[in-house]
Amino acid sequence: MDSRGKSDDEESGYRSKIWDLDQKLDQPMDAEAGSLKNKYEEKKISTFLLLCLAFQSLGVVYGDLGTSPLYVFYNTFPDGIEDPEDVVGALSLIIYSLTLIPLLKYILIVCRANDNGQGGTFALYSLLCRHAKIKTIPNQDRTDEQLTTYSRSRIYERSFAAKTKRWLEECSFRKNALLLLVLVGSSMVIGDGILTPAISVLSAVQGIKLDHPKMSSDVVVFVAVVILVGLFCMQHHGIDRVGWLFAPVVFLWFLLIGGIGIFNIWKYDKGVLKAFSPVYICRYFRSGGRDNWLSLGGIMLSITDSIYWPVLIVATAAAVVASQATISATFSLIKQALALDCFPRVKIVHTSEKFLSQIYIPDINWILMVLCVAVTAGFKNQSQIGNASGTAVVIVMLVTTLLMILIMLLVWRCHWIVVAIFTGLSLIVEGTYFSSVLCKVNQGGWVPLVIAAAFFVIMYAWHYGTMKRYEFEMHSKVSMAWILGLGPSLGLVRVPGIGLVYTELARGVPHIFSHFITNLPAIHSVVVFVCVKHLPVYTVPEEERFLIKRIGPRNFRMFRCVARYGYKDLHKKDEQFEKRLFDSLFMFVRLESMMEDGCSDSDDYSLNGQQTEQSRDRNYNGNRASSNTNATISSGDSIVPLDANTIRSAIQVSSPSEVDELEFLGNCRDTGVVHILGNTVVTTSRESKWYKKIAIDYIYAFLRKICRGNSAVFNVPHENLLNVGQIIRV
Repeated sequence: MDSRGKSDDEESGYRSKIWDLDQKLDQPMDAEAGSLKNKYEEKKISTFLLLCLAFQSLGVVYGDLGTSPLYVFYNTFPDGIEDPEDVVGALSLIIYSLTLIPLLKYILIVCRANDNGQGGTFALYSLLCRHAKIKTIPNQDRTDEQLTTYSRSRIYERSFAAKTKRWLEECSFRKNALLLLVLVGSSMVIGDGILTPAISVLSAVQGIKLDHPKMSSDVVVFVAVVILVGLFCMQHHGIDRVGWLFAPVVFLWFLLIGGIGIFNIWKYDKGVLKAFSPVYICRYFRSGGRDNWLSLGGIMLSITDSIYWPVLIVATAAAVVASQATISATFSLIKQALALDCFPRVKIVHTSEKFLSQIYIPDINWILMVLCVAVTAGFKNQSQIGNASGTAVVIVMLVTTLLMILIMLLVWRCHWIVVAIFTGLSLIVEGTYFSSVLCKVNQGGWVPLVIAAAFFVIMYAWHYGTMKRYEFEMHSKVSMAWILGLGPSLGLVRVPGIGLVYTELARGVPHIFSHFITNLPAIHSVVVFVCVKHLPVYTVPEEERFLIKRIGPRNFRMFRCVARYGYKDLHKKDEQFEKRLFDSLFMFVRLESMMEDGCSDSDDYSLNGQQTEQSRDRNYNGNRASSNTNATISSGDSIVPLDANTIRSAIQVSSPSEVDELEFLGNCRDTGVVHILGNTVVTTSRESKWYKKIAIDYIYAFLRKICRGNSAVFNVPHENLLNVGQIIRV
């Protein structure tokens, strides 16, 4: 007999049970622990890979900018050129527009505000959400701040950044206004994703009329439409393959226009080099007056010969490449909007095993194609499409400037004088362009406004409905006292198996569970509440994906699993996801003995009974979990990193009761797993205001019907699916 009163046979018996369970649980852990030793080595990007990505960027990124010569001068001088000096003045404007906006503002300043390489309005918004509590759906938790990818700067209480942070957080109107600003910018990017392919391809194809001036415009439009349809039909192959195909085309295009330009300057007129002098900008405005000021809308597009046929073919191919940049940007933006609950659920396909950011969204692709063809066939004129595209580009730039003001204050903590200088210079340049495009709203500039308005209504209505549903769930949570009053059986028959109840709540028991157990006579022996939660980070490492908590006493067999994802991550309910979930659940049971007894779903419980000052400091100083972390255990507000040695220690000190629970969980898993999904219908009450009824009862309800259902999102087999319906009034 040992000191605890157990015989050698009993000791050997439960040790053998540990061994049996270890065969299923330890080997994957050991493999993960071994792979994590090479974590940093795997993340190193070779020089060859970097060069390959740079070459691909010629097609996917710089194609849009490089094909601007196809249409910029046509839209700058739609009525022809009267004074040759105007060409030099317009060219001077183009040179300094490219210098001031893409180079000085975007490359040197805005690109530094990336979220671990991710860009766009939603990426900037996510960066701000990590530095201030400005999310309109407050589902963030202090445990999320301890993620290795949850990087943020420390803000001193008396600093100007702290004052700005408090100013944003204390008013819900300001939070909503910031979200509206982000949605406006995102909607305009989507509009540009429709207009850029139209104007690029149509401008290139119209070059045929230079050699065949009698050709009908309908034939040109038909050829452009065929090319556009072919472009969108290629999208399912993915950016990786498309990038390799398009990069050589753009590279050849740059060589052609560069070579032709140098030849023409040398042979015909070296005086065009005078455009590098900004003096000709002043002469351009002085001589042309209002007409030349209105031409700024065409010049804005520059930002985004014996060899006639070869150049035409390359130009058309380069125009197709330019379209790819905005299409790819639209896919990326929709993915980010989905993660922030600002867009209906759509199918997302990852087209590359190496790069998670390379995606394809079928539904959005066909919508873009239809709208792009409609714009091309409807206008038949690149001048009006150019006016529309210029409007979209200017508004996106203004939104970026406003977001950068907050980034510079909260994230970079720049002095307010520096921020004022940046704001003043940006608004002077972009405000001038904006005043010009406003005068062309009736000449095609209304198109991006209509398209953006449609997508804005969709995104905001979906976000508003999701926010109201979340508020209802938060206010109608089931109390722990009610759960405890039901007893270990929950007032029902506990049948063998595991029930995975999907919920949007990361804390508490959802209202739909009480609806379930009051209408059905039985519940599974083990109940796990699964919350799939998206955070304002670009990715969540696999080893930090799951947080496990126990709900109620041990004999209730109720747990919570929070699966955390970034906006770049793809969540799929597949066998690997389910396996990792159960591995984390089993590991939680094993490691529970290392924590204080009485672990429950408390808001204040942590490893030492309270959140330690060390963990608070780690939140601000950026000292994240070490790189060899391969599991996490959470209770309340703390997240505890566990390395391989800690896990092995926990295995060695396992008690008979823990082994019995592990065996019980294993048997329940082998019996079967049922996925319980809530089918919630959101409607308004009678006293709701009219605009709320329109947003919820019509727009949100329609979007819910046409978007993917929960069962499709989680890819749950129908034989293992149980839908629980409920109606909530907001």
